[in-house]
Amino acid sequence: MSLKSIAAALSLTTMCAVSAHAENAAPLAFADRLAQARSSLTVRPEGFSGPGAAILADAVNASRYVLIGESHFSREIPAFTTNVCRLMAPGGLTAMAVETGPEAAVAVNARLRAPDREQQIADFLTTHPDVMAFLNSRAEGQTAADCAAVAGPDFRLWGLDQEFLGVSGYLFEQMLAANPGPLARAQIEALARQERTAVQAALASGSPMDLFLLTATDATLDAAGTAIDKDGGERAKALFAALRETRAIYQASQSGRGDPNGRRARLMKRTLAAHLAEAPQARVLMKFGAYHLYKGYNPLGQRDVGNFVAEHADGEGVQAVNMIVVGAKGVEAGYNGVSRPMKVYDFDATTGKGSDWRKDVMSARPADTAPGDWILVDLRRLRSKDMDALTPEWRELIRGYDFAIVAPTLSPSTKLGADAAP
Repeated sequence: MSLKSIAAALSLTTMCAVSAHAENAAPLAFADRLAQARSSLTVRPEGFSGPGAAILADAVNASRYVLIGESHFSREIPAFTTNVCRLMAPGGLTAMAVETGPEAAVAVNARLRAPDREQQIADFLTTHPDVMAFLNSRAEGQTAADCAAVAGPDFRLWGLDQEFLGVSGYLFEQMLAANPGPLARAQIEALARQERTAVQAALASGSPMDLFLLTATDATLDAAGTAIDKDGGERAKALFAALRETRAIYQASQSGRGDPNGRRARLMKRTLAAHLAEAPQARVLMKFGAYHLYKGYNPLGQRDVGNFVAEHADGEGVQAVNMIVVGAKGVEAGYNGVSRPMKVYDFDATTGKGSDWRKDVMSARPADTAPGDWILVDLRRLRSKDMDALTPEWRELIRGYDFAIVAPTLSPSTKLGADAAP
């Protein structure tokens, strides 16, 4: 046997031995793998720092689409988002797509750079109770303004969702401002009168079920639609179609019939696709509730807008990064009725017997981590062939997101606009 043949045989033997050792070596326990994938992240008004900052910055800088799936109405996650805007701005930031209606986003854009922005939006919300979701938060409004400031004059909010429950009156105002013909105008003015009566009832009761969107009859809307189709003009027809689509989604959700989540997801995809067709090179930050931004199927069994963006990025040959940003404990806030103060409640994911991935993350937090530091988990490092041994929640998370980021504590934002007396 030649020296070359002997050397080749020895090399092959060595490779086989290494391979056999790797196959026989016991895989790391998930807790150990989680510890290897996590980093501490300091979040301050001036930016990110700590070991996780460079990992996050690299992923953001490499991506055209940056997606933040969140738990709503905190102060801390909007502040986190502002820092992401600062990372994106030097490489271009076209828009922030948000979980609110397109017309509500237009109204906020019109006031976004005003010196008295907050007061203008508060007045708008007082005039039109429950006209928008999420952007009625003081913290969300500040983040939108901060992102606009660092991104430049062409930055816009893109509202992708259906409009909110109290939007009808504002839409009627916009229809009338579009100068419809006499048939349509008469019908729209009649609807506007009914809407004002419904708002007063909803303010007194606090129930969104008393708002025009859910009290109007199909016959009334059909008659108005016929007139608007005749001489309303394209703008009025588009606004009326948005009203009816919003109503259909809420009615399906209320009745439990149909597919409201799927219909809503498809609406958001169509709206985003229209924006991207107009601005094909847009670099976009997206901020939605966490379920909306999973890649693949989300826990509700939907392929939502997060999956749409991931596939769209693949088709373009560009990068997208999906991150879920939540809190370990603190105080959360939620909707509590028409023009009512937010409902707040304590939560703590680190206690209890149930399965919660946040509990696992906080258990992996090193003892010497600063109390205010967040934890970043690079979920890409946890993708492997042996994921069947994990809990269903962890499998969904690892496949659906690239990063999981946990704030140690969340606190609730406050609302803009006047609250009605209960």
